[in-house]
Amino acid sequence: MTEFTFLPPLLLTIGGLIIGALLKSLLRHTRIPYTVGLFAVGLLLGLINRYGFFDFLPSLSDAVRSVADINPDLILYLFLPILIFDAAYELNLHIFRKTLANATLLVVPGLVICMFLTAALLMGIGTVFPAYSSWTWTCALMFGALISATDPVAVVALLHELKTSKRFSTLVDAESLLNDGTGIVCFMLFFGALTSPEYHNTSPLLEFIKVISLSSVIGFIMARLVIWFITRVNSQEMIQNSVIILSAYATFIHAQYYLGVSGVIALVVFGLTITYTGKPRFKPQVNEFMEQFWELLTYIANTLIFIIVGIVIAEKVNVTWKTIGILMLLYLGLNLIRFVMIMLLYPVLKRIGYGLTRRESVILTWGGLRGALGMVLALIVSYTPEIPEDIRHQTLFFTAGIVTLTLTINATTMRWLLTRLGLVHTSSARQQLEYRIHHSLYKESEAYYHSLQNLNALQGSNWKKVHTYLIDDEAEPESHPKEPAMVTELRLRVLDREKSTCNALYNDGIISESAFRRLMNSLDELYDHDGSYPLDERNSIFHFCEQVNVLHHMRGFPIIQHWISYYFKERITVIYDLGRGFILLQRTNLDLLDEISQSGLVSEKQTAVFYILRKEIHHNIQRMEEFLEQLATDFPRAYRHALTLKAIRMVLSHEKITVQNMADNGILTEKEAESLIQNITDRADEVNSFSHTIPASILRWMFFFHKRKEWL
Repeated sequence: MTEFTFLPPLLLTIGGLIIGALLKSLLRHTRIPYTVGLFAVGLLLGLINRYGFFDFLPSLSDAVRSVADINPDLILYLFLPILIFDAAYELNLHIFRKTLANATLLVVPGLVICMFLTAALLMGIGTVFPAYSSWTWTCALMFGALISATDPVAVVALLHELKTSKRFSTLVDAESLLNDGTGIVCFMLFFGALTSPEYHNTSPLLEFIKVISLSSVIGFIMARLVIWFITRVNSQEMIQNSVIILSAYATFIHAQYYLGVSGVIALVVFGLTITYTGKPRFKPQVNEFMEQFWELLTYIANTLIFIIVGIVIAEKVNVTWKTIGILMLLYLGLNLIRFVMIMLLYPVLKRIGYGLTRRESVILTWGGLRGALGMVLALIVSYTPEIPEDIRHQTLFFTAGIVTLTLTINATTMRWLLTRLGLVHTSSARQQLEYRIHHSLYKESEAYYHSLQNLNALQGSNWKKVHTYLIDDEAEPESHPKEPAMVTELRLRVLDREKSTCNALYNDGIISESAFRRLMNSLDELYDHDGSYPLDERNSIFHFCEQVNVLHHMRGFPIIQHWISYYFKERITVIYDLGRGFILLQRTNLDLLDEISQSGLVSEKQTAVFYILRKEIHHNIQRMEEFLEQLATDFPRAYRHALTLKAIRMVLSHEKITVQNMADNGILTEKEAESLIQNITDRADEVNSFSHTIPASILRWMFFFHKRKEWL
């Protein structure tokens, strides 16, 4: 009978995913982090097998033992690309750009400070405790690099759940994403010094600069090639998704294995470039599938990594009360080191980007959790024979212990700390709106419940039991918001509606990719101010449109006018498309205000807020309509071209909606609908594939010199 040696690990992997699914369901109503539960399950499995309780099942025992002997390179090349690309793909890029300076400060000088202080702490422990005297500065710096990289997945999820500042949660996430790269680069420098003799002759600083720069170039080039290929080759969504997924792995493997630089840095740059440049150009179905696919892969990777680490620790590491005491000392020291690092950088952090408050700096300190990356690197160390055996075991034990302690202590107490510091705050206006929405739902449910009691078909129902499933009414908040607070809250709701409408317009092909991106950027700029800025503060949109004013001075020359109308017609088309899309969004905003006004969500005493908001929206519409009227007068040929493209997109959009409705009604089969929609998409791509235009930078420079002349 053929022996399938791969079957035990495969069955254990399937079993691990089943355990993960059950555990996630059991822990969803508790404050215990999911990854901590997985790690505990792995420890339990490893301990049971270590003490021979699985001997009656040789296949299961062999499976657990094979996991304990797993090649760490498999984890590095299989799981790490998933975690890195998913984090980069899901970032809010507008906020990320604003927090980039803060995050860079934390992940370069900040990580280096933590690395050296951690190494000094380990060397101090080695001086006091003889069992740790074999630690050298190179080993200590290697450990400092791998343990200093944060992985605050649980903290970021909590920040989103409690609706704290999005800019702050993005800073935490951005630090994690970037210091994965710098952490692994620093780790590889000292790991290489221990395992490869040639590393002794290289400068760590020059090696660091070379690795960072080459890795960034590789990631950027790969991303641009992928974007070029997908946007030029009109193929099915499945093929486009396959190209992105395979390219992510190819980028990591090519940089890490073949070129000997940082696959993490290359993948971070690859992911950010795909997200910023490629995401708006891809089909909506591609983006939707990618988000769901990478979320699933990340869940699988985290589930398997923490179970594997638990098994490896239980099988390989000997734990005593003394080692637990040293671990607790190291845990306290690492938290203190992170606090010292943030305090050293705080004078700069509070002045750049979005800034950083003292209370946020406390959360940033306590939220420095350790996770999957540190565990992967520790596993690599534990299987490297060139490193002394006691260093290998201690590195693995310390890393697993720190990961466990930060997840069980820091993550579970974060909610209490956020509340204690007053960072979880709901404005009185939001409380009032949420109460009125809840109360409206309660009244609607009660009315429907009573109407059901009069139906003959439902006579004999246990109405008392049915009533227990109705939503409960809540007490009205005692605080009554003032008019400015209500205006601020309603502005945010208007922006939310505008954002969702903008996505729908783009997905339906009503606005172009360029118009979509600029409209979304203007929304992000207003979000930065949390509703304090008026809705007609759209400087970025009107500044972009007004760049075409520099061409007005050339209208008196027929030849130049013809040249302008031909070579700048695509630019004028973008401006027209942006303007019409902007007006359409403002009109949906007015519809939303009418809906809120008629729903009674705002008290009669505060109806003046609608006048303020409508005035801001009407100002947007009036300003843009006047600009478009001037555009039609000054550039009739280009304006007609813009109208033609708009009409084509609307015809194709209507055709697509018609096909989808016919498919929903059963007139067309799914395959027939897919074929027709693909044909519509091909025709839409043809519309955008031929353009005779001048680079936008030329127009910007012309506009700049024109403005400079006015200033002088």
